[in-house]
Amino acid sequence: MSLDKIVIKGAKANNLKDIDLVLPRDKMIVFTGLSGSGKSSLAFDTIYAEGQRRYIESLSSYARQFLGQMDKPDVEYIEGLSPSISIDQKTTNRNPRSTVGTVTEIYDYFRLLYARVGVPYCPVCGKKIESQSVDQMVDRIMAYPERTKILLLAPVIKGKKGEHKRLLENIKKEGYTRIIVDGEQREITEEINLEKNKKHDIDIVIDRLIVKPGIESRLTGSLEMAIHLSEGTIKIQKDAGEIDVFNTKLACPDGHISYDEIEPRSFSFNNPFGMCPECNGLGFHKEIDPERVLPNYDLSVEQGGVDAYSTAKEGTYYYEIIRALGEKHHFSMDKPLAEAPPEFIQELLYGTGKEELKFVFNSHYSGRKTYTGTFEGIVENLTR
Repeated sequence: MSLDKIVIKGAKANNLKDIDLVLPRDKMIVFTGLSGSGKSSLAFDTIYAEGQRRYIESLSSYARQFLGQMDKPDVEYIEGLSPSISIDQKTTNRNPRSTVGTVTEIYDYFRLLYARVGVPYCPVCGKKIESQSVDQMVDRIMAYPERTKILLLAPVIKGKKGEHKRLLENIKKEGYTRIIVDGEQREITEEINLEKNKKHDIDIVIDRLIVKPGIESRLTGSLEMAIHLSEGTIKIQKDAGEIDVFNTKLACPDGHISYDEIEPRSFSFNNPFGMCPECNGLGFHKEIDPERVLPNYDLSVEQGGVDAYSTAKEGTYYYEIIRALGEKHHFSMDKPLAEAPPEFIQELLYGTGKEELKFVFNSHYSGRKTYTGTFEGIVENLTR
């Protein structure tokens, strides 16, 4: 049997006239030709039919009784053929959650493969993501060269701004004597003043050890203490300055990202547990195009320059809120948008933030009404 090609000899199904053909495997192949030339006869009635027939014959007699018997296609022989799948070329299914993978159920096997065999890596730094039990950590540390000096660290602050005075006070109360602040080892009894607006790293020194037989019990206890303090992350700093990071959870060694236990449903875009939170598993994310909101800057607001609110009349809520925004920036409703200050355009599209506007408008239910509040902007309004 050939492993790199499919050999077809004497194909005579329907319009085919004793066709001999060699097709390369693992390639995308397209059959083209006039209507009635035998494209479907070759692809579906010969190659697919024979692949399905052979697959069914490989099943147990119990399974075959539910699938029925398939006739052998009109062909002398086909060599190098694998089990085949056919997808209806006339499908009208436009469900975005239906793909080739879900229709053929191949995606279920991919999800199982990814969950059980796949190795996760951090999408930010590219480092391998893995978790270890305490026993596995002990085994890895005990595999260090004998007499290696190590510091066992519990990282409690990673890249966070602040003076962290309360944390430092709590560390002192817990009885720890040393910490590492931004790479520098300090005594907890020292006066430690951190810059409020600078990001800091703080590690608690849990234990100092020399790798040698007999320290396993002490090492285990220190690791468990570090895990409790740092929510699962442990650093081992060797005497040469090299640092190894261990984690009881699936987490990036540098703390960029962490995952719950990986399961097949983690890779399902049709399951809330696995779907992307941005697109909800659809593969696309719709946003408002500002150029379509304000398509013609030569027009004024009164001339319909704000497309989304072009039918808003004087006195209505949206007309008056734009007028109030214009008054704030000294811009008239009858001037072209091209003459508007950039701040007006920015707030018109994306809102005033926490700054409030005040205006009067005509309500259908309560007559004239005064509104005082923020404006969310046209883009957010249309998105919502």
